Amino acid sequence: MSNCIELERRYCAHNYEPLPVVLTSAEGVYAWDEHGARYLDMMSAYSAVSLGHAHPRLVNVLQEQAKRLAVVSRAFYTDRLGPLAQRVCELTGMDLALPMNTGAEAVETALKAARKWSYRVKGVPDNRAEVIVCHGNFHGRTIAIVGFSSEPQYRSGFGPFAPGFVLVPFGDAEALQRAVTPYTAAFLVEPIQGEGGIITPPEGYLTHCAEICRSHNVLLLCDEVQTGLGRTGKLLACQHEGVRPDGLILGKALGGGLLPLSMFLARREVMEVLEPGDHGSTFGGNPLACAVGLEALNVLVEESLPQRAAELGSYLLEKLRALDSPLLRAVRGKGLLTGIEVDTHRASTRDLCLALLRRGILTKDTHHTVLRFAPPLIITREQIDWAVERIASVLSR
Repeated sequence: MSNCIELERRYCAHNYEPLPVVLTSAEGVYAWDEHGARYLDMMSAYSAVSLGHAHPRLVNVLQEQAKRLAVVSRAFYTDRLGPLAQRVCELTGMDLALPMNTGAEAVETALKAARKWSYRVKGVPDNRAEVIVCHGNFHGRTIAIVGFSSEPQYRSGFGPFAPGFVLVPFGDAEALQRAVTPYTAAFLVEPIQGEGGIITPPEGYLTHCAEICRSHNVLLLCDEVQTGLGRTGKLLACQHEGVRPDGLILGKALGGGLLPLSMFLARREVMEVLEPGDHGSTFGGNPLACAVGLEALNVLVEESLPQRAAELGSYLLEKLRALDSPLLRAVRGKGLLTGIEVDTHRASTRDLCLALLRRGILTKDTHHTVLRFAPPLIITREQIDWAVERIASVLSR
């Protein structure tokens, strides 16, 4: 056993079960292990590395900014946060941005803003606000968030949980309609459920949900931590249906694969309920992350990565759907966010991930039922062909 693996197992909490490979370097779509073996990264750190590993423009910005100013807290203005906020608001069509670090923090920020908006603007009685969420959701791992998860393991042993959340089936707009009450503050939804198994809702679902929210004065909050910033073939997954939410949550790829950076963005009416002292973060909006985030957005636009994801995502889906294997139950996805649902009576998804690892492909299953394939958006057709050949080989065995 590698000494690095042994050290992690001895000194780290066992809240992960990593595949047995020790990665030591990465560039573009490839990573290398401690023995020099090369792997094609088909997971992109759950979309955090959408722009590829060690993108030279981002690394250069990181180095230059680290020499100038890294962290001073939001107690002071800096020359980096404003330009990032302007760029991300202009790209997404949102009015105001609130920077955080992780996706879960940005979701918590959205929930706080939605609740306060419901009391200050909508007129919901104090402490009665409800937020509607979906079965199969994954919005993070804080106590509040796991409290409204429908996954038993995420909840087990962590209660009691905060009240005020209502679960409805994902992809069923009529269920949302029935769940709305005068106390409903917001509907929080992933346009595509990533951790839930790459679940794509019926066409028109998000449009219908937006109409329901509008008619009942309910905020539509789209969690695009995984699906945003080009991953599905549009800048935002909600743009496939022309939907502009009241609040938007970004993360992962926003940090360029180098630093944690997230954002809650919203309409002015929603964001302006927050006052100094209501919410904050020591590291949120730090100059180092903002410099990298701004360059990440520039790279995304200038290299036409959403368009690339649309084209190559269709190609990858076509190739995966053409595979002939009794293990394959379904292939789902949009853009370069794809998943193969496996017949787990015939094979273990972890065993399949291990077999792919031996053939030079990095990926991980979700819920022990789906193999996830979400490579960096800079992947080429030739690299997709190489990967699919090995996926086919593993499934055939």
